[in-house]
Amino acid sequence: MAEIHLKDISHAYVSEPRGPEDYALKSLDHVWQDGGAYALLGPSGCGKTTLLNIISGLLTPSDGAVLFGEQDVTSRDTAHRNIAQVFQFPVIYDTMTVRQNLAFPLHNRGVPKADIDARVDEVADLLGITDRLGDKAAGLTADAKQIISLGRGLVRQDVNAILFDEPLTVIDPHLKWQLRSKLKALHQQFGFTMIYVTHDQTEALTFADKVVVMKDGEVLQIGTPEELFERPVHTFVGYFIGSPGMNFLAAGVNGNQATIAGQTITLSTSYGPLQGNIEVGIRPEFLSLHEPSHNTNTGISVTVESVEDLGRYRIVKVDAAGNPVTVVVQEGANVPEGPAILEVDPARTLVYQNSRLVEGTG
Repeated sequence: MAEIHLKDISHAYVSEPRGPEDYALKSLDHVWQDGGAYALLGPSGCGKTTLLNIISGLLTPSDGAVLFGEQDVTSRDTAHRNIAQVFQFPVIYDTMTVRQNLAFPLHNRGVPKADIDARVDEVADLLGITDRLGDKAAGLTADAKQIISLGRGLVRQDVNAILFDEPLTVIDPHLKWQLRSKLKALHQQFGFTMIYVTHDQTEALTFADKVVVMKDGEVLQIGTPEELFERPVHTFVGYFIGSPGMNFLAAGVNGNQATIAGQTITLSTSYGPLQGNIEVGIRPEFLSLHEPSHNTNTGISVTVESVEDLGRYRIVKVDAAGNPVTVVVQEGANVPEGPAILEVDPARTLVYQNSRLVEGTG
């Protein structure tokens, strides 16, 4: 295993890029810690697979270098980077048994048979497929084949990293949670560096120690699930992480006062002069609703438009002078009908300038 340093890398699929819009992956300098569990998260076309393929050696970056430890592997192919990769669709041999498929990467490296058998048995037990080891792969479902692909990626103990490119796409939804949990347990048990590509925030947040959020080829934020939820550094991160996502409202900010929908609230920190597109970001979980008679310097008048009951909580849509706002209300809490006061938690209210988080003072 090794620390992976992506040193000032970027990539364009056109031969002569003329500007940032030509880059599928914009400039990135980051060290992936040995033994870390990372997820690359973002919508389709954001550059996740491009970044993964640069790490794996399937793609050489247009600029920069890839270092495994102190070794420059930028020009080395996948076979010479000592990694395992699990793809979106199963890559196994139908003519072999499940045991033979799991053992194949070890046979290719001349591992003694006794060690192969022991390792295959261990991985099969972890994945819950011990009773299928004698079955021919050709007769298995797509779910089962992908589980074997996961096993082939995990069976080697000498890899620098294991890369997963949306590996649960073909897995039945009822099995996804179990497999995510098993991958997390395997990471904790064996300490492999794991990098996991997905567009599903639940997969990313439950699997990874750190999540890399991407959009339009740019890495917007790398952080723990808590950091991404509590302090998204970009409005896209705030909206993309969370269900429902963060509310963003146009605002005027002067010192510790924010004017939203023509009404002024007090913030917990102060800000210097701000220009450009100014917004406040507030998670639906950090808002509350009260009757119109509720007096506060951290509330604004709104109109309740709809209530969706999800059992443990309700999602309430309100209108603030033409600005839609989503509020998460716990079961049992009162929701006014029509006019209401939307109470804002100042400590949880963030300010953004041109989509980027602004740090306050005081």
